[in-house]
Amino acid sequence: MSARRKRVGLAANEYVHTHYVDPADLERLEAVADFSYRAFALPGGLHGAVPHDAAAEASIAEFAADLDVLIVCHGSPFVSAEVLAAAGRLTLIGELDGDRFAYRIDIAEAQRRGVRVVDTTHASSYPTAEWALGLALVGLRNAGALFRRIIAHEPPFEEPVERRSGPGYDRAELSEKLVGMVGFGHLARRLTELLGPFDVAVRAYDPFAPRALAEPYGVVFTELDDVLECDIVFVLAPLTPATERMIGAAQLALLRPGSVFVNVSRGKVVDSAALLTRLQRGDVTACLDVFDPEPLPPDSPIADLPNVFLSPHIAGVTEESRRRFFRLMVDECLRHFEGLEPLAELTPENARLAPAPSS
Repeated sequence: MSARRKRVGLAANEYVHTHYVDPADLERLEAVADFSYRAFALPGGLHGAVPHDAAAEASIAEFAADLDVLIVCHGSPFVSAEVLAAAGRLTLIGELDGDRFAYRIDIAEAQRRGVRVVDTTHASSYPTAEWALGLALVGLRNAGALFRRIIAHEPPFEEPVERRSGPGYDRAELSEKLVGMVGFGHLARRLTELLGPFDVAVRAYDPFAPRALAEPYGVVFTELDDVLECDIVFVLAPLTPATERMIGAAQLALLRPGSVFVNVSRGKVVDSAALLTRLQRGDVTACLDVFDPEPLPPDSPIADLPNVFLSPHIAGVTEESRRRFFRLMVDECLRHFEGLEPLAELTPENARLAPAPSS
């Protein structure tokens, strides 16, 4: 009798099914396993727990009953203890785009049942790291202010070449600068790789990052205050109860005149009112992909500051990254079927656990 083929199922909304699943990656998966899809459309799951929905959870339990691997993403119901009890064949659960928050999965119960959980959220770290680098370069040259003058049909330069100085001219090259990183997860490590040709020195603040990363990435781990005193400061930390508004007025006061402040993580990691006050002094340039609140109110005074460059939370949003979520998940499935260790495992110890789903 031939061995039973592995079975992999995706529970998500139709957008995920259409835009995340690349035919080439599906072909790789289907070479070793049968694939099925079931559509769900529950709200939540990225910025908050999915709501409790008995009918949807019964449906996903029935769907998962004969699966070896269950992949969830936007729209999926919560994978509860009851769902896991009904899915006795499951050995792996994959979260495509959960920001390493366990919003859709009871990780502790999965671990108790011997079911591994993986998360390919870091697929979006690639474009986010690129955009962070781009924002740093924009900030160093004060390009946002120059662009404002051009579109206002004003002369971009007020002084002759020999007199140009100040933001955008003084210490305006990235090469050999002191770079600070608030957070040193996958995003920061990717950004560190991109910064390699610029011969910068990197300081990082992350109480949870393994110190063994210091040598291979050439970084020095230090305290938050030291990081904020660098020439370019990148905010790369995830939003958790511990990091919400961790950068307030006292921390922002440490920014050097002439420095560049880049935030590509979450707006709430920074105290927005304190940031506005600090930037109104005009001696620091900020390049922000995120802000609190979002979307940015039309009358927000930060939009009028000449030393601020804004983008609308698009750092990680690319077609390539959407496809990469599923591609990396297929890689995890193939490793799992071969008995190998996962690359991006979620456990109760390393996941940012979410509250239980609401009724």
